Amino acid sequence: MAGGFGPGQGTGKAYPGNLTLYVTVTCMVAAMGGLIFGYDIGISGGVTTMDSFLKKFFPAVYRKEKADSSTNQYCKFDSQTLTMFTSSLYLAALLSSIVASTVTRIFGRKLSMLFGGVLFLAGALINGLAQAVWMLILGRILLGFGIGFANQSVPLYLSEMAPYKYRGALNIGFQLSITIGILVANVLNYFFAKIKGGWGWRLSLGGAMVPALIITIGSLVLPETPNSLIERGKGEEAKSKLKQIRGVDDVDEEFSDLVAASEASKMVEHPWANLLQKKYRPQLTMAILIPCFQQLTGINVIMFYAPVLFKTIGFGSDASLMSAVITGVVNVGATVVSIYGVDKWGRRFLFLQGGTQMLICQIVVAACIGAKFGIQGDPGNLPKWYAIVVVLFICIYVAGFAWSWGPLGWLVPSEIFPLEIRSAAQSINVSVNMIFTFIIAQIFLNMLCHLKFGLFLFFAFWVVIMTIFIFFFLPETKNIPIEEMVIIWKEHWFWSRYMVDVDYPGHGAVEMGNGRHGPKSV
Repeated sequence: MAGGFGPGQGTGKAYPGNLTLYVTVTCMVAAMGGLIFGYDIGISGGVTTMDSFLKKFFPAVYRKEKADSSTNQYCKFDSQTLTMFTSSLYLAALLSSIVASTVTRIFGRKLSMLFGGVLFLAGALINGLAQAVWMLILGRILLGFGIGFANQSVPLYLSEMAPYKYRGALNIGFQLSITIGILVANVLNYFFAKIKGGWGWRLSLGGAMVPALIITIGSLVLPETPNSLIERGKGEEAKSKLKQIRGVDDVDEEFSDLVAASEASKMVEHPWANLLQKKYRPQLTMAILIPCFQQLTGINVIMFYAPVLFKTIGFGSDASLMSAVITGVVNVGATVVSIYGVDKWGRRFLFLQGGTQMLICQIVVAACIGAKFGIQGDPGNLPKWYAIVVVLFICIYVAGFAWSWGPLGWLVPSEIFPLEIRSAAQSINVSVNMIFTFIIAQIFLNMLCHLKFGLFLFFAFWVVIMTIFIFFFLPETKNIPIEEMVIIWKEHWFWSRYMVDVDYPGHGAVEMGNGRHGPKSV
């Protein structure tokens, strides 16, 4: 049978180069762009459980929560205004990622990161000083603009700077930063909620200025990627930079491939329209479905509303924040596992294993909550050990996500796009991610109220779909130079029908295929 299910066989081309200290430090600094996204995900869920915050901005939710304390646990937080506070950021990120695509392509990855940091800084300042709901929403919108720019540029930057053999590990540094941001936010929420006078939420929201300053300053000191320098006509500087980041003088082969890719990209007048060409069908499909599926794992339900969720299953206010801290620690630890294994075990293995693990946990959590809460949402006297079991399986679920769909949802799309469509395609990737993040953030509490424990089964169904999709349609991308990625599509059992040799005249992938233009056999 024509193949593509198993690991990729590589392209046959191996660029010389080492994992230098210079490129490691550079990628670590750039990856910190993920801190702003992670911090916001963690902080918003915790702040919305603080009584002082709810009383000031969402008094109706506060009154409903107190009045409903002994009744239906599923519906007590259902408020469109409250979820709009959380999810308005993602609409803004969606809009800014489209603008960020042009900035990233024309002016470079660094400037896009700088815009991200400055906009996020302004949003954090407004939120920390907020006196009315409109200030909260304005701040969230600016935060969203910042995240749109950062999520557009940072994964591309990391994929272009990293030696191809270490691209997975270095790119996942972005996801590691997201998880660290979530953990730090949860820890801060836990302590800030204890501040007398009830103004701790201001520190939580204003604290976002710290990660914003990190990416702002980092973007000023980071070097530009060779790909971006070539794209903007700075060939000599690009070659010198390539030698520096690879740690060797023999970079002619890689440099010539980068130049060839850049020349091909300059022939593209309209990169957005170009995305619709038949030969880019595999990449466009992945740019849409992978971020869509990443959100349909249900992870943001856990991360946005972990304190709310744990409060719902029987923990007190402090205990629910502490439980969110625990899931944050698990998230960081499991992401480190992914950094270790992504270039060793491959992307497909982690996707398939993580999907299976998440599916089992979602079924168990649904059964546990369903057994105690039933349809009415009144658990009565919930035993402590029972709630601990639920938290345990949620943690195992988080681990499964954190070494699969979490990091790979950003890594795989950022490494598969040819240079001529890279910025536009990454913008599609970010936009789809933000659309589905917004939708799920906006409707989650309403879904919880109506679907009850079945909400976990809803996401479990999608985990089954996405795992099947990965098994059949995603080829292995480890150890393949980013400019030679086209070969995996030309050899895939399904996608090869879209990849015609005439579309790639003189392209390295044709040369590297060693005559293997058809799908390989398994």
